[in-house]
Amino acid sequence: MRVFIAGATGAVGSRLVPLLVAAGHEVVGTSRSRERLGELERAGATGVVMDGLDAASVRTAVLEARPDVIVHQLTALSGIAADLKHFDDGFAVTNELRTRGTDHLLAAAAEAGVGRFIAQSFTGWPNERSGGPVKTEEDPLDPSPTAATRRSLAAIRYVEEAATGVGGLALRYGGLYGPGNVIGRGGVMLEMVKAGKLPLVGGGTGVWSFCHIDDAASATAAAVTRGAPGRYNIVDDDPAPVSEWLPELARIVGAKPPRHVPAWLARPLIGENGVSLMTKTRGSSNAKAKRELGWQPRYASWREGFRTGLG
Repeated sequence: MRVFIAGATGAVGSRLVPLLVAAGHEVVGTSRSRERLGELERAGATGVVMDGLDAASVRTAVLEARPDVIVHQLTALSGIAADLKHFDDGFAVTNELRTRGTDHLLAAAAEAGVGRFIAQSFTGWPNERSGGPVKTEEDPLDPSPTAATRRSLAAIRYVEEAATGVGGLALRYGGLYGPGNVIGRGGVMLEMVKAGKLPLVGGGTGVWSFCHIDDAASATAAAVTRGAPGRYNIVDDDPAPVSEWLPELARIVGAKPPRHVPAWLARPLIGENGVSLMTKTRGSSNAKAKRELGWQPRYASWREGFRTGLG
């Protein structure tokens, strides 16, 4: 098949390209930077420059590529700061790419007669923060998000509804870790753990679901040819509370155990959103993705992934 990857030099896209090339697909990948097209060419893809927020740029790139499948991996997360109090500000461009950028891609896809559309989404903090600790795709997203995440959650809703509305797939990646991510070599969160600057807030009862960056790519590669329209949680088999994974991550990287900080003391520093991430977040089930995409994560648990897959 001829596969068009919007955002092919990003964290997931850069790992997806060689998987699709190896599977025999013809891949066209985009980047905002002409300087990065060489990476795509060396991986066996055709590289094109595209601005995901420019309708004309998107239209030209898609129509010239004439793809069978579009994979929407457009984000702007490189170098993002861990400012939990102003979460939406850090995700402002990504939110635009998930709304206006999605519109541009879908308009071009319709004009080009593209048969399959796959979009990146996210799971974890967008889940409803009540009820059981692990959610499926049938459970609602948070009806009352924290003030700091309202715009980001609205953008996630938008891209999911737009993609599935045209018979596409929305892949909800869990907390990504590994090379090029916040939990990865040189990543902002990993460096905070090493420096003892990421405390355990409250009881650390928030449940997180993780996904290694390579597993996100392999699930996306599977979705190119498999899976009915709908939403899919792309996470490992081991949802875990912060009280479990954060001390283990610190131990693995040789850092001191995280300090325990009461929620009331942390709130002025990390805001209601930061406290929620530490104490109220719900995890996600991967049963649907494993069943319908025929996918198995290489790193079934973050425990192994943190030991061997951080980069």
